[in-house]
Amino acid sequence: MLKKLAMLAIVGSFCMGSEMKEAQKALQAQEYETAVQLLQKACNEGQAQGCSELGIMYRLGKGVEQDNEKAAQLFKKASLGGDATAHSNLGIMYDFGKGVKQSSYKAAKFYQKACDGGNASGCSNLGIMYEDGKGVEQSDHQALEYYSKACDMEVEQCCKDYTRLKKEITKNI
Repeated sequence: MLKKLAMLAIVGSFCMGSEMKEAQKALQAQEYETAVQLLQKACNEGQAQGCSELGIMYRLGKGVEQDNEKAAQLFKKASLGGDATAHSNLGIMYDFGKGVKQSSYKAAKFYQKACDGGNASGCSNLGIMYEDGKGVEQSDHQALEYYSKACDMEVEQCCKDYTRLKKEITKNI
């Protein structure tokens, strides 16, 4: 019995993985309606990445009517599943008040979760929040830390932000 359950779990995860692969193929071919159907199915089956990708489709209006509220709901669902990209996108939604009530504090919290999950955009955006003192206490040193993390993930703009801020701090000492 246990072996059967283990096999079903493996087969089930393989099927969900193949839906995501098919959705990615549809996206590359710009077959957005097909991608939306596959992503919706993956999301309904509890796959956080499917919810996150579907949220992006609603945010951009690709294959569906553009809907920031629906996008935010999908990012929240994916965020509960631990998807770092969803954390970052939800941070953006809160940062700019798109589909949710604007909250710099919540934006910073989601950027932190994204960064902790290895998402470079989350680290970069959190660096901006610290540099500007938006949603967090202003701290150039914290900003440097997050720009550095994003730079380590090979995001060129973050490396430039790190270098710029490092020079500014050094100049003021």
